[in-house]
Amino acid sequence: MPVIEMSLYIQAPVQLCFDLSRSIDIHMESTSETQEKAIAGRTSGLIELNETVTWEAVHLGVRQRLTVRITEMEAPQRFVDEMVSGAFKRFTHVHEFVPYENGTLMKDRFDYTSPLGVLGRLADTLFLEKYMTRFLRQRNDYIKETAERQMAANEHE
Repeated sequence: MPVIEMSLYIQAPVQLCFDLSRSIDIHMESTSETQEKAIAGRTSGLIELNETVTWEAVHLGVRQRLTVRITEMEAPQRFVDEMVSGAFKRFTHVHEFVPYENGTLMKDRFDYTSPLGVLGRLADTLFLEKYMTRFLRQRNDYIKETAERQMAANEHE
């Protein structure tokens, strides 16, 4: 049962980081490498408490579907999405946004269990945990770039 934790400083307000992180449209832009597309539930805009989204994407060469539900939301400090159905046995992804030095410290905690028992644990060790860490980091970097670009554009207006 790996737990991936990471944090990233973003030179932008908490509310902007919070909204970009729950934006379906930003998620699709940030995951274009895996061809992620929202195909059911909330398919655009900002996902809210108790809403679901079903993603279709190509991960590790396999087209997959994943449905998540927003199970907790304390705007703009925190929200949690949990898998309803998909390739994992289960996962919980906690997103936190802490005001920090004229910006935001964005924190992620992705706690998951792979399917297939021993084979799943072997996959975690060999490649899956590394793959998921890179996937989450790329997504967070995209959110950071988008937020900071928007802040820079606002300064020039």
